Amino acid sequence: MRAIEIPFYDSNRQNLTLVEKTTPNVGSNQVLIKVSASPINPSDIVFLEGRYGVKKSLPVTPGFEASGRVVAVGSGPLARALLGRRVACGAKRNLDGCWAEYMVTDVNSCMPLIPSVSDEQGAMALANPLTAWGLVDLARRGGHQAIVQSGASSAVGRMILRLGQRFNMPMVHVVRRPANVALLQSMGARYVLNSNDPDFLPRLKVICRQLKASMAFDAVAGEMTGLMLKAMPRKGTLLLYGALSNKPSQFDPADPLFSKKTIAGFWLTGWLPKLSLVEKAHMALTVQRGLNNELKTTVQARLPLEQVAKGLQLYTQNMTKGKVLLIP
Repeated sequence: MRAIEIPFYDSNRQNLTLVEKTTPNVGSNQVLIKVSASPINPSDIVFLEGRYGVKKSLPVTPGFEASGRVVAVGSGPLARALLGRRVACGAKRNLDGCWAEYMVTDVNSCMPLIPSVSDEQGAMALANPLTAWGLVDLARRGGHQAIVQSGASSAVGRMILRLGQRFNMPMVHVVRRPANVALLQSMGARYVLNSNDPDFLPRLKVICRQLKASMAFDAVAGEMTGLMLKAMPRKGTLLLYGALSNKPSQFDPADPLFSKKTIAGFWLTGWLPKLSLVEKAHMALTVQRGLNNELKTTVQARLPLEQVAKGLQLYTQNMTKGKVLLIP
C-alpha cells in the first residue's frame, strides 16, 4: 500500500515522504480499514514537529483521524461486528496513523457511521466535534451561565458557537482579525472581540462580568491564557485545550491565588476514557446527528497523498477557510 511516512520529527515540517509499505496485519480486537479520507488537523502539525503529547517509534505514518470501510478484522465479536461497515476511526499511539491507503486500529477507536453522514464529514467526526461537544457539555454540567472562548474562528470555535446557540448559552468569542469578527457576526454571534484592539482587555472584562462568564475555553495559550483568566469573575475556570500561539501560557499568579480561579487542561484522549459506555454511545449518536449542522466542518481542499506538503501549506496559511482532506 501507499502511505505517508516521517523518518524523523522536524519543526520545519520537511519530513514527509510517500512510500510503499506492507499492508498491516490485524490482531485481536483490531480492524483493517480502507481509508476514504483523512484531515490535516493542528494536532497533526504539532505531531510532525515532535511537540505533541504522544511520540511514536520512527519511522511512522502520521494522521490522527479518518473515515473508511472495515475490510478485514481480527478475533473478537466487536471486531467481527464491524466487518464491511463504514466507520470514523482514530489512530492508536502504538500504531501507524491514517495518512495511508489502509490502516489498522482497535475496535474501541472506531465509531460506526450512520447513513446520513458522508465519508468526508465522517473523516472529521472525532477530534473537533467531540472536543467541542465535550467542552460545552462540561460547562453545562458545571452550571456555568456563560462561556468565553479564544480561537473562536477555528473549526472547533465555530462548533462551540453553534452549540451555544443550540443550548441558549451566552458566549464571548475572541479572534484576532477583523475579517473573523465579521465571520462570526454573520453566524449570529453577539459578542465578538478582536484581541488586537487597544481596548480589548477592558471590554473583555466588562462583558465577562456582565454575562457572568465563569468558564473559558483557551485554544491559543501564550498571553491569551492570562488575559482570559484576568477577565473572568472570581472562581472562574479556564480549560486549556490548544496552543495555537506555539507559546507557553502566561498568567498572573494572583488570579489562582487570591481570586480562586482555576486552570485545567482538556485533552480528548484523556477525557473519553472517563465516560461510561452508555455516555459514549449517546454522545456518538448525538454528535453524528449534528455533523450536517452544528458540528459540520468546512472543507477548502481535497488532495491525494502525494500532495500532502501542498495540503499542509494550504491549511497553515488559512485555517479559517476550512480543512484540507487527504484522499488516498
